[in-house]
This record gives sequence, C-alpha cells and structure tokens, in this order.
Amino acid sequence: MNIFRHCAFASALALLAGCASLPASHKGASMFSQPLISTHRDADDLLTGGLGLAGLQSIIPPAFGDAEHPTAAELRRRALWSNWRGIADLAPGGGYATLYGSVATVPGREFSALATLAGARQPHRVLLQLPDGFDPRKRCVVVAASSGSRGIYGAIAVAGAWGLPRGCAVAYTDKGNGTDYFDLDAGQGVALDGRVAAANGNTALAFKPASASGSGVAYKHAHSQDNPEADWGRHVKQAAQFALATLNAQLPQQAPFTFENTRVIAVGISNGGGAVLRAAEDSEPWLDAVVAGEPNIYAQGPDARSLYDYSTEAALLMPCALPQLGIPAMPGLDAKCAALKMRGVLAGDTLDAQQKDALAKLHAAGWTDASLRAGSISVAFDLWRAVAVGYASAYGRYAFDAHPCGYRYSAQNVDTSPRAATPVERAAWWADAAGIPPGAGVGIVDPQPMTDMGLTGMQCLRNLWTGDSADAQRVRKGIADTRATLPRAGLPVVVIHGRSDGLVPQAFSSAPYVAMAKAAGRNDVRYWQVDNAQHFDAFLALPPMAAAYLPLLPYVYSALDRVDAYLDGKAALPIDAVIHTVPRMGKPLAEGNLAMPH
Repeated sequence: MNIFRHCAFASALALLAGCASLPASHKGASMFSQPLISTHRDADDLLTGGLGLAGLQSIIPPAFGDAEHPTAAELRRRALWSNWRGIADLAPGGGYATLYGSVATVPGREFSALATLAGARQPHRVLLQLPDGFDPRKRCVVVAASSGSRGIYGAIAVAGAWGLPRGCAVAYTDKGNGTDYFDLDAGQGVALDGRVAAANGNTALAFKPASASGSGVAYKHAHSQDNPEADWGRHVKQAAQFALATLNAQLPQQAPFTFENTRVIAVGISNGGGAVLRAAEDSEPWLDAVVAGEPNIYAQGPDARSLYDYSTEAALLMPCALPQLGIPAMPGLDAKCAALKMRGVLAGDTLDAQQKDALAKLHAAGWTDASLRAGSISVAFDLWRAVAVGYASAYGRYAFDAHPCGYRYSAQNVDTSPRAATPVERAAWWADAAGIPPGAGVGIVDPQPMTDMGLTGMQCLRNLWTGDSADAQRVRKGIADTRATLPRAGLPVVVIHGRSDGLVPQAFSSAPYVAMAKAAGRNDVRYWQVDNAQHFDAFLALPPMAAAYLPLLPYVYSALDRVDAYLDGKAALPIDAVIHTVPRMGKPLAEGNLAMPH
C-alpha cells in the first residue's frame, strides 16, 4: 500500500525562502508548497501503479473501495490508468511494450507539490518520480509537460516510459492546466493528494476560483484567469528546478545537483510539445535537449496559425466539408449546412454545393485532405467546440461566469440540462477527467436552445478571432501572448509530427516553427515528418484507425534515444527526415511498418 505523508526536509523548504543554500541555477525560483511523498514498491510502482500492461489494457478502471471517498492511493492508480489509455495505443497487436515503449516495474518514490509563478493567481502542480535505480553517475532528469489539458500524470506514457527504466528521475508539470475541477454547487475542490476538500476548510486546494460561489463546475485551464499557455515555458523550467531541489535533499551524498552538472532533457507531445518548445526559448543554458511531438506551437511567419483560429474555423466548416471526402455525414448535417448558408457562412443552393464550398474554404485556409480526414475524429468527439469554448475563457482570462459567448460547465441530465454533480462524480474527476470538458460527467452548457444546433455559439467563438469587439481584442491579446520565439542557439531540438495530424496540423504549427528556427540559423533544430500518423495514438485501438494510421510515440522515444546518445558523444543528431511508413492494414505492428530512420 502507498504511504502518503508530508515532508519537511530542509533543502526543499529552502526553496520557499530563496535562501543562500540553493545552487546558482535555482536563484529566483518561485515558491513550492510543502512536498508530499509517496512510496511505490511491493505490488505498486512508479510507471503503472502496479497495474502492468494487462491492467492498463483492461477496459474496467481500477476500483475505489468507497466511491464517494476514494483514497489517495486509489486515485493515483486510477489516474495512471486513465492517462496511459488516453495517450498510448495499448491494444494487442499495436506493438506497445513489445516493439517499442516500456511498462517495466520501476519501484521508487514520488514527490508532489503545488508551485506558483510570480504574478499568477493560481498554483500549478509539479511532481518528481525518483526511481530506486536512479543512476547517480549519469545524473539524468527528464522534464515533461502534460499533453492537452491533462493532469499531472498526463505525460507518464511519454516521459516516464522512457526515462524511469533508464534510471533517470522524471519531473512533471501540469503547466497550469490539469484536472483540479472545482464544484461551485458544493463549494469543493481538489487537494494536493487528489482528494476532494472543502474550499472553506484548512486544506489547500490546487485550484479555487476567485469567486467560489455560483453553480456548475470551474476548471483551472479555462478559469484560473492566468492564461497559463503564455507561461508554459516557465512551468517546465520550474518543474526542473523542483527536481534538482528534491534530488539535493534526497541524495545528499551526490549533491549538489545543478543545471551545470545534471543532464536535463525536456519532452512533451501536443500541448506538452508546445510547452517544451517554449522552454527552449530561455537564454539560460539549463536545458540540454528538447524533443517535441506534434506540438501545439504558434510560431512567427505567414503560415503559422493559432489553435484557436483553426479550431473555430473547423468547428463551423468541417462537418459540412467531410462528406465531400467520402466520410459519412453527421446526423442533422443537411439542416446545419443550410443554416450556415442562411447565416452567410456558406454559399450554394443545394447541400452538395454547400459541402463543396465548405471544403474549398478549408483548402484555401491551408487544410490538406489528410488532415481533414483525421480531423473527422475531432468532429465526432466534439473536440473543436471543446477547445474553442475553453480556450476562449483562458485567453481572455474570464471568470467561470463571464464567458463572452455565454457558455458554462456543469454536470448534466440526459437531455443536457444542467444539474448539481453527485459526490461519486465529484470524487473521480481528478483521476478520470482529461482536463477539459466534455468528459468525466461534466458537459458544456450552451445558452442557446438545442434547435440552434450550436451555431450561434460557434459563430460567436469564431468572431472572437475575426471580429473587432472588446472581447475579441481581449482574446486575441491572450493568444498573442502565447506566440513562440526562437530556441536558444546551440540547443538540440527534435520536432516530430504526423503528416496526417487533424487536430494540430503540421502546416499551421511545427512546419512554420521549424522554418522560423532554420531561417534564423538554428541548425540544431531537426524535423521528422511521419507519413500516416495522426494526433491520437490512443484511438489506434479502434480497428479502422489501426488499419490506416501508425503511432507517433515510437518516434518520440527514438528521438530521445538519439539526443541522449548525442549528449553522450556517441552519435550525431538525427537529420531531417520524411518518414515513409507502411500502414498495418489489420496486421500486428512490425518494424517495417514504422520505417524508423537510421
């Protein structure tokens, strides 16, 4: 059984005061809360919580003994299960843990804290996994940011699976996002150990909105009023600082651990990939290498587009465009396309003409057929609206009850009407949620009637990018604050992106970023473009997806291998490559399918 306890080791608390005992690389570090330690041995471990591959593959989540009051250990195991399944393709035949990746049993300890950036209203989570087999000779720290809006374990399948079996410590940040939902009806949020606690009690919460009165659900990414994306690079650095402070306290015989004598490799995918690229901008040489998979990055240059721009565009146009690519129409499409024509969004007097106009508009905006086909996943799962609604709040720094288009969040009845959450639902949010609704029993409440088909709200969201209102200017200012600049000169950076990515198309994100970097002489930036890879490895568990697409994680792990060998002086950096993969077509994944560059 895991043992959770508060820790008062002097070196970690020294961080709080910024005292002279800190190494030079920690000067000016922001505050961390008193860390929480958990031990993971004996039918438990750092990487899978004792579940192993079979437990992670199970469609039934790890059970809670008391559904209303799960223990911290139960919540952690469930969070590991949900985050593994949300990121990796664990299905039989998919090759995980046989052809690539690891679910090795890694005993060790975890150190968890809340961290605060100067000027931020809300804390964010940092966590260090220190394996018993930490290699003090290599002195390796892998620092990772969660993908999407996921919680603190959101990069476990990316960084933990690579670093922990190699004897590296692995540091994580939720980068100001995460699953620390706040129930406004009950006045309850989430404590450091993942359990629900009252806002008016003595327990510190990972997120508490500025005004805790109201109805529904608030969550940190949208409602912290910090625009966390603007600070993702700082979040990554702070996780690395927490890692070194903890290593100094726990391994005094090998101390001091500093950025000068400890290898630090940053890795992330999706939003996590964008976060580590933002960390690469720091002029201080604390990072040794960066690996970014399918990064959500808003670079400089004429082809760069923000996620908010193309997600609101896709939400309006993509459902009507997809049937022209042979993809079955969503229910009610005829009426939706006709309504968009009446609103002046689409042209054409017939459904076919309206669909062709939607496709032509997307093509003109830079969408490829490959990204549109994969983007159908986001249409089916309502991801475009989810992104647009939540990110509008985040960029504009709006409170939970002040969304410029009137949206809010709540538990919902079958007819989507809002209701109060139950204690069982609330208790599981931290472990089960992906960090952005809908999901885990929390939905988006549209102020318009269902007969509106969501179009008024979606046009409102689009106008926050294209319009001139005060709200539009406020949202665009927040987006501008997230724009990337160049990585530090001489820093090895490997960017990997699927050429069929339909959520973060490479044409709008990684391609402009790499072009910007290379134009400025950043010759240590390398780019792998992977044929037949889309954004979600986890969806490859669906047979039609597995037949058409390959996973991206093998290339992320390979890039980590390459930069690690480069830093050891044993190999050159990988060269730019367009990787021509071979789809599985229903067969088990084999090395020949991946066509891994050598």
